[in-house]
Amino acid sequence: MTFVKESRIAAPPEVVFAFHESPGALRRLIPPWDDVRVEEQADSIRPGARVVLVSKFGPVPIRWVAEHTEYEPPHRFADRQVSGPFARWYHVHRFLDDGQGGTIMRDEVEYEPPLGLLGRLLGDHTIRQKLQKMFDFRHETVRRIVESGDFPHPAPA
Repeated sequence: MTFVKESRIAAPPEVVFAFHESPGALRRLIPPWDDVRVEEQADSIRPGARVVLVSKFGPVPIRWVAEHTEYEPPHRFADRQVSGPFARWYHVHRFLDDGQGGTIMRDEVEYEPPLGLLGRLLGDHTIRQKLQKMFDFRHETVRRIVESGDFPHPAPA
């Protein structure tokens, strides 16, 4: 199954990508209504770097381990679920030059719900609603932060 969210940000891809590499970016992208805690995070989004998130499904804690797999600044990076709530999860973050000084930020998620056919039949609508809400928040947050410059920028090369 595929989920895609795309939006425009009034900053070049280098700046939008730099935000995603900045300290604390992941924490800023977790919606306030989600009970998610960052248990472990590497200092990088380069291949092999891992993130461990803990959330809850009712009273049951769910541990999600993701590993970064691709790194092509300033155009894309990707991560995959090593273990967690989905049968499969692969997320590509794309930053496309819009030709007008801005970026088309595009999140592409390939996923399989848990529980096989039952999960696809009963859970996909709910999963899609949650993904839409979460990525709407993330895109608006990135737009607001990047356009305001409210993050630590790397030193010029």
